[in-house]
Amino acid sequence: MYRYLLAFAILCFVQSASAQVQVPDTVFLEKMTWEEVGSALAAGKTTVIVPTGGTEQNGPHMALGKHNVRIAANAEAIARRLGNALVAPVVNLTPEGGIDPPTGHMRFPGTITVSDEIFVKVIEFAARSFRQSGFRDIVFLGDSGDYQKDDRLVAERLNRQWAATPIRVHAVEEYYRAATIDFPRALASRGYKPDEIGTHAALSDTSLLLAVAPGLVRRDLLTSGRSFGPADGVYGGSPARATAELGQIGVDLIVARTVDAIRRDIARR
Repeated sequence: MYRYLLAFAILCFVQSASAQVQVPDTVFLEKMTWEEVGSALAAGKTTVIVPTGGTEQNGPHMALGKHNVRIAANAEAIARRLGNALVAPVVNLTPEGGIDPPTGHMRFPGTITVSDEIFVKVIEFAARSFRQSGFRDIVFLGDSGDYQKDDRLVAERLNRQWAATPIRVHAVEEYYRAATIDFPRALASRGYKPDEIGTHAALSDTSLLLAVAPGLVRRDLLTSGRSFGPADGVYGGSPARATAELGQIGVDLIVARTVDAIRRDIARR
């Protein structure tokens, strides 16, 4: 009997040790259990990134989920670089224009929009949830420009309400500036023209997606000789010469500038 009890105790120990080893190497909340999140908080991971994407048209050559996939990949890199951060699920329903009549990206099939009021409530209650969980710094990052003002509004409102607490909300716009200002400047310094770099679904935008999710780009269209324009959902340029190598330059800029900005904001607490 003693031998059986000893064998059972050893088996339980091995299973327990094995379970501990199986804790995933992830920064994404949705891939963690609540106990794992609690352990991460106790270990000092008290910053949470709330990434916002959007489901919108991105020209005939990029999938509707461009922003969602891109912000998830970049948020993971940012969180790992910070070392004390986790990443919330991507907010993928964002303001994209009016429905009746259709405006903005809503003129193209597949785009999904919500009102600014609804979007504001979603990210506000995400922040309130993370405060309840024990996070001290809640960081809004947005891959699109349509809701940067909403991020600021919610951060300012909650920071006023929570002024007497150690909890802070940070609307970090350096992420979007790096993608839309710094990266195009880097492309221009390499000889690419503004009318090629573009503002939406053109060279810079497409290169950024190629760097993190090339399977979402229809590369045969890039080399088909097709011309692109506003009627196709491509604004201000052409994606024809987009490459993953160019996109990686932008990704590196975005990650570095955003990490620096988050650290500065937290240090000003």
